[in-house]
Amino acid sequence: AVQPKSKKTLAKSGVKNIVVVEGVRIPFLQSGTSYADLMPHDLARAALQGLLNRTSVPRDVVDYIVYGTVIQEVKTSNVAREAALGAGFSDKTPAHTVTMACISSNQAMTTGVGMIAAGQCDVVVAGGVELMSDVPIRHSRKMRKTMLTLNRAKTLGQKLSLISKIRPDYFAPELPAVAEFSTSETMGHSADRLAAAFAVSRLEQDEYALRSHTLAKKAQDGGLLLDVVPFKVPGKSRDTVTKDNGIRPSSMEQMGKLKPAFVKPYGTVTAANSSFLTDGASAVLLMSEEKALAMGYKPKAYLRDFVYVSQDPKDQLLLGPTYATPKVLEKAGLTMADIDVFEFHEAFAGQILANLKAMDSDWFAQNYMGRKSKVGAPPLEKFNSWGGSLSLGHPFGATGCRLVITAAHRLKKEGGQYGLVAACAAGGQVMMLCGLALFPL
Repeated sequence: AVQPKSKKTLAKSGVKNIVVVEGVRIPFLQSGTSYADLMPHDLARAALQGLLNRTSVPRDVVDYIVYGTVIQEVKTSNVAREAALGAGFSDKTPAHTVTMACISSNQAMTTGVGMIAAGQCDVVVAGGVELMSDVPIRHSRKMRKTMLTLNRAKTLGQKLSLISKIRPDYFAPELPAVAEFSTSETMGHSADRLAAAFAVSRLEQDEYALRSHTLAKKAQDGGLLLDVVPFKVPGKSRDTVTKDNGIRPSSMEQMGKLKPAFVKPYGTVTAANSSFLTDGASAVLLMSEEKALAMGYKPKAYLRDFVYVSQDPKDQLLLGPTYATPKVLEKAGLTMADIDVFEFHEAFAGQILANLKAMDSDWFAQNYMGRKSKVGAPPLEKFNSWGGSLSLGHPFGATGCRLVITAAHRLKKEGGQYGLVAACAAGGQVMMLCGLALFPL
């Protein structure tokens, strides 16, 4: 193994060392495929069972479970609890669900980190789940109001009177949209505007997307995606899913034929250079270092520093990584040159490339960030080298755990010491985790 180049541990006096013992995910699948008939807690349960099988951790050792999700199934509003019970955890083990758009499982992990750091827990399971194959579609507000009033009506006359007021427009459904509530703009439109603002061409975006799919295929074929655990789909006796199904290296020619998906006819964001709607779930086992070693585990990584930042949800919705990177590096006492592994969430190829340009611009740093100079762009050879969300898929609530465990596996494989994880999210927010130091130092 390559010797780490630095012995800086990033440990903080008086603060517990917190480690990732293991992380898994069920295969990420395009929505509408093998998971289409399941519910979110089915996927989350499978990830939890995969984690238990991989680690053999006794269920009663787990102090707390936190799960992230975005579009909640109304029947299982606390999906963490339902998944935990389904996976055989004791009903005495508390569990709660968090939501923070594409960084929901990042929030689940850092919530767990906070609980361990505060001395409340020694062992936390954090994860995330999303089932885009089945999302809640509501009646119109007028219809909902009528139905609720109808439910309270006591006489037949009152009921008939209410029914007579129903008009055809009452039946128009309300579909969930991947759009900003504050601006009503879809994320795809934001990505198109961001790409235009940073002069990121359609060609560059397609090239980057092709890179993501090509690297993901290579990693999949090479057995590098060690976090994936097989999932036998309930109710389908022959259907055991073993790998992600959205990895499809194409050609520049094929990708070039696609029409703009959002800003028509001149936009540059297409189905080929965007992440696709994905079903999936993930789970990580977090412990205090002391507890992990006492139980005989050799952890994969230390979790050191993290920051959350928020930007203007209109103009800078997807630029969070640019703002968060210098903050988390300063907090950890590191520079870009210290980082061996970068794992950034790929919502859109244009979003990634715009962030890389912004990070490499003194002008942007000075005019928008109040900084004297740029932080610098990550070198591409260290960046998402096993593919990313464009190819592996992006179940909104589950991606954060994938990023962290991939960074840990890459550090080990490549003999690196420090990893940097970033993901942008709706609302102009971002989570950044730094100093994901390889264990042991």
